[in-house]
Amino acid sequence: MSLQKAAITGIGTYVPDDKLTNADLEKMVDTNDEWIVSRTGIKERRILPKGLGLSYMGEHAVKQLLEKTNTDPLDIDLIICATITGDYRFPDTANQIAMKVGANNAYGFELGAACSGFLYALQTGSKFIESGTHKKVIVIGGDVMSSIINYEDRSTCVIFGDGLGAVLLEPSPDEDGIHNAIMKADGSGVDFLFMKAGGSKNPIDAELLVAKEHLVFQNGGPVFKRAVQGMSSTVKDVLALNGLTRDDINWVVPHQANIRIIQTVASMLDFPMERVMVNIEKFGNTTAGTLPLALNDYESKLKKGDKVILTAFGGGFTWGSLYLTWAYDS
Repeated sequence: MSLQKAAITGIGTYVPDDKLTNADLEKMVDTNDEWIVSRTGIKERRILPKGLGLSYMGEHAVKQLLEKTNTDPLDIDLIICATITGDYRFPDTANQIAMKVGANNAYGFELGAACSGFLYALQTGSKFIESGTHKKVIVIGGDVMSSIINYEDRSTCVIFGDGLGAVLLEPSPDEDGIHNAIMKADGSGVDFLFMKAGGSKNPIDAELLVAKEHLVFQNGGPVFKRAVQGMSSTVKDVLALNGLTRDDINWVVPHQANIRIIQTVASMLDFPMERVMVNIEKFGNTTAGTLPLALNDYESKLKKGDKVILTAFGGGFTWGSLYLTWAYDS
């Protein structure tokens, strides 16, 4: 039996107004604009004011999405929110967003896969559509990374920013939509990119707060190597799975972690940069938010039937690639 494909039918996004520029960071840590741009490609990142939380960004992005797609919030069946910076450890931020937008018939849950979160959530959401049990699923990816960044650590504070995107998944009326994906994980990567404290293994106490172990730690070298290997290999595997070559693909949408990672992956795939979506210079690494923010920035260039591969790599480690054909003309 052929399953009905899930298709992305709209995008909504939210980024805070407040900008943290490279010039601002020069006043905070030992760094400079040339160093940041040459190594990361980032010129500025957005910062959400304290006290607002992820659900604030989610509310604005989902309301924009509902308006753009002319969707009644009461028709939404499910909201999946990919994030590592939810409003609270509990209750679930997805359900907070559902309440704020009036999606009173929907249930929701969070999915944590760090920078691969949106990719994991998109694949998960597509299965609810394919099963025939759900007709309208919202998939959110976003993070308030400023809430867990040590702004005295120049190896991490120059990279991350805040932002969020949401897409609507609906049954496709034709063969366009999400075709398949290859997802991977390797728990041995835990020591290279993680938060040491704040979970059940190391609950936060005064000593850990002073040591700033409740904030992001990254060993960049091993992460870089695994990211380019993981993203490039799963893109190749997805191409092979679908009987495609790089020349068949209109767009590659990579996680916006670092411009050198993006360029290296494109080079390993022998894929031209003019067909790689890049907006890292504006937002930095918004973790689960990078893929929908990139899709939104390039939405006007996407055409129905375009062949698109999304790929990401995140802490833990998590990674993968997903193949879809775009379902609408902007």
